[in-house]
Order: sequence, then C-alpha cells, then structure tokens
Amino acid sequence: MKINRYEDISQIDKEAKKDYIDRHSAFIHCDSTAKKGEKFKVKVKVGDEYSHPDDFDHYIAFVQLWDGEKFLAQATFTAGMLGSQSNQVEVDFYLVPTKKLKLTAMAYCTKHGLWQSDEVTVEVTD
Repeated sequence: MKINRYEDISQIDKEAKKDYIDRHSAFIHCDSTAKKGEKFKVKVKVGDEYSHPDDFDHYIAFVQLWDGEKFLAQATFTAGMLGSQSNQVEVDFYLVPTKKLKLTAMAYCTKHGLWQSDEVTVEVTD
C-alpha cells in the first residue's frame, strides 16, 4: 500500500492540490517534553487549513498513533461521524511515556488511501 506524505502547501500553486494534500494529512499537536510516568496528551488532527468530506463513500476511516515502529493506538470512525459535513477529524490520545518518543500519525481516507504525518520528537524527563 502506498503511503502518502504531507508536502509544504505554501510551495504549491494550484488551490485544488493544496486542498487535496492538506485535508488528508495528519498533524500531531503536543508539547515537546513530557514527564516520565505521567499522562501526556497527543492531539492528532486530519487537515490543517482544509476540511475533509464525511460522505458514505469518502471519509476518514481511522487515525493511528505510532512511536517509531511501535503501534500505540487507533481511533476508528464510520461515515456520518461528523454529521455528514466536511470537517477536520480530531483525536486526543493519552500516553504515559517512559522514554523519548518519536511520534507519527497515520490517517486513512476511504477514497485516497493512507497518509502519514511528519515525525514529532518528544523528550521525556524524570
């Protein structure tokens, strides 16, 4: 399966391509440091500037969170979860880290496949 990745949309001329790339891309939002053994919030948002459809045949089916090659969590969705309106899927994951994290998120669109975020490094302190 092909894995799609975000491209810097400020470097793209065509609005349709900016929309396509942005609305499918997963973005990780979290602090850059966490305390060892304490609950740590990681927000994954699909789409930054553009909304994704929520149609019966075109929607975000799942969002996953990974630490390197280690699968951490998944949130699964069905069509209509966003009221059948274009919107941005957002998921809050809560982790209890014990060591440095190298987080990536994956989002799966039922029409346009798998999309991977950029890696986010989180330092873990005692």
